[in-house]
Amino acid sequence: MQEKSLSLPFAKSLIIIPTYNEIDNISKMIDAIFNINENLSLLIIDDGSPDGTAQVVKDLQSKLKKLHLIERSGKLGLGTAYITGFKWALERDFEYVFEMDCDFSHDPNDVPRLLEAATTNDLVIGSRYVDGIRIINWPFRRLLLSYCASIYTRFVTGIKVQDTTGGFKCFTRKALESINLNNIMSNGYSFQLELNYKIWCQNLTIKEVPIIFYERRDGQSKMNNSIIVEAFFSVFRLRIKKMLGSLISP
Repeated sequence: MQEKSLSLPFAKSLIIIPTYNEIDNISKMIDAIFNINENLSLLIIDDGSPDGTAQVVKDLQSKLKKLHLIERSGKLGLGTAYITGFKWALERDFEYVFEMDCDFSHDPNDVPRLLEAATTNDLVIGSRYVDGIRIINWPFRRLLLSYCASIYTRFVTGIKVQDTTGGFKCFTRKALESINLNNIMSNGYSFQLELNYKIWCQNLTIKEVPIIFYERRDGQSKMNNSIIVEAFFSVFRLRIKKMLGSLISP
């Protein structure tokens, strides 16, 4: 496995991490990413964190040449952060683009596994539900809600993905270029479903790689009821657009 990891295209890979008030995690996460492979590139997109998250990144940039930062004013949302990052990646020579959280709910050591799978697939999802439920330290109510939401999403849309809203993913350039990034409807956690669905509807290949998802170690969760409501209605909206032939716009 180690020899295989050494041959992976790390130099063509970018990890995008949106942040807001991640002062407890940001330096540890940056260290963890570059400990995987020094050829990886990392883009932090900070939404005006008042706790100094962006300044920590700036302080580290002088010694980490592949660490990049985009600062935005105010909380503009998870979806718009990733869209900004995707466009930044496509303007450069990256072939593999990751989404990842800063709170260590996603294990950085899984990056090589996702990247390996992405060399033969268009989208790879670090899945919490393939081969069983793989979530640590969630309350039962939240676990049940998340699992039932995934079932509901598959029922309405027909998508053949177990973890429809997971946020640990690797896109190929081909997958990102297949999506009109200026026409994304969702901005919250249903943003993940929308990207998956649009890629799946174009018959591109999606592979789920089992991961263990850990509840955040430090800081506060950003999940709230409005995110759940948005996700519920977004599923119907996506399905209707597909039926009307307007889901994939040029």
